[in-house]
Amino acid sequence: MTTRKKLEGNGLWESSRMMLPEHKETIIRQQLEEGRKDRPTLDPQEFELIEQALAESFHEHRTITVRLFDEYEDNELTGVVVLIHTFKREIKLSVGEGDWHWINIDEIVSAN
Repeated sequence: MTTRKKLEGNGLWESSRMMLPEHKETIIRQQLEEGRKDRPTLDPQEFELIEQALAESFHEHRTITVRLFDEYEDNELTGVVVLIHTFKREIKLSVGEGDWHWINIDEIVSAN
């Protein structure tokens, strides 16, 4: 293997026969940090639209899709809001017969 090949991509680390576990953990941690994203800041109008969509789903038994924030990849759930706890700021979303999720309203970044 030429020196140039060793320095391409991850070749230097992969060609090394001695790697301490601490070094490997550091490399993995850095790769994870690079993919991490910050929580979006919702303006009051967007937040009001989300709450309105949740209330409509609850009162009219209308199917809704909510996008939940995650540091690496947002998740989407589709279902009907069957319960709203305003004090705890959470909803119970029925996603199928006998299957539901408790969702913190602050985790929702969009709803439609």
